[in-house]
Amino acid sequence: MLTVKTDYSLKAHNSFGLDVKARHFVEYESAEDLAAFLHDTDVRNSRMVHIGSGSDLLFTKDYDGYIVHSAVRGKKLLEEKGESVLLSVGAGENWDDLVDWTISNGYYGLENLSLIPSEVGAAAVQNIGAYGAEVKDFIVWVDCLDLESCDTVRFRNDECGFSYRNSNFKSKWQGRYAIIEVAFELSTAFKPNLSYRALKGVSPEGLTPQALRQAVIDIRRSKLPEPEEIGNAGSFFMNPVITAEQYAQLYRDYPDMPHFDVEGGVKVPAAWLIEQCGWKGRNIGAAGVYERHPLVIVNLGGATPQDIINVADAVVGSVREKFGISLKPEVIWI
Repeated sequence: MLTVKTDYSLKAHNSFGLDVKARHFVEYESAEDLAAFLHDTDVRNSRMVHIGSGSDLLFTKDYDGYIVHSAVRGKKLLEEKGESVLLSVGAGENWDDLVDWTISNGYYGLENLSLIPSEVGAAAVQNIGAYGAEVKDFIVWVDCLDLESCDTVRFRNDECGFSYRNSNFKSKWQGRYAIIEVAFELSTAFKPNLSYRALKGVSPEGLTPQALRQAVIDIRRSKLPEPEEIGNAGSFFMNPVITAEQYAQLYRDYPDMPHFDVEGGVKVPAAWLIEQCGWKGRNIGAAGVYERHPLVIVNLGGATPQDIINVADAVVGSVREKFGISLKPEVIWI
């Protein structure tokens, strides 16, 4: 089934709650529906963007083209071998509902990714991650529709170019493929991942999967506002990776600067940089930096896209001026 709407408000399709419109909004339930829609020459020659739940998007203005959304649903157990299970999940499934479903059915691994606002297809595009886990750690393959040829194609994990909050779907292949289904390998044996510092207070003694999920949910809710209450897109910026030499220079002036050694350099928490610049809890008009977490830019009520952009630009400018570090958005600008 295919649904097409014209001059459609996207307020419910972006977690900032911005009142922007799409010239056309399209929702499809299968690869066949989408392929049939794309056979229209006028459609294929028009501007087009695929979205998930809109939790990692900033619409900078009304979109004069087609906003396309997957309503491909379904969860299937494909294989069970030893302690390993292989699941196929439709791209339009709600991410947190999937995490809850896997735990309820005795399939474990996704607990640390609880409450991340996303849909399954978008989770793969963005390579969502939190509390020491990333979705790439569990993806086996991704089934897509090639928007140019309308052929279906499968990409193995190692072909997807997964990296920190990135993938080939987001960068190299942007706009080329629509994700239809994602396959995950999970375990029937619960092995809690408590490596992340925020989870150090969680005791492994007698810990259940549901208890770990609830601990993650409680931590997220203590730091991040619910988009239904305060419009936001979660972490607005990625943590920058700088050279060891640059970090050594900054360390002389900021010996308390937190850091993590990673491949290619040193990762510095963007939240720390932003807070040091005094932006936590500050606003410009109807948009600002959340008072509990400096990585989160919020719509304080009635903000326009330009209000969000003004805050983001000001934060980037302050961090660059103080530390010589250029922040890059995790949020996708459309």
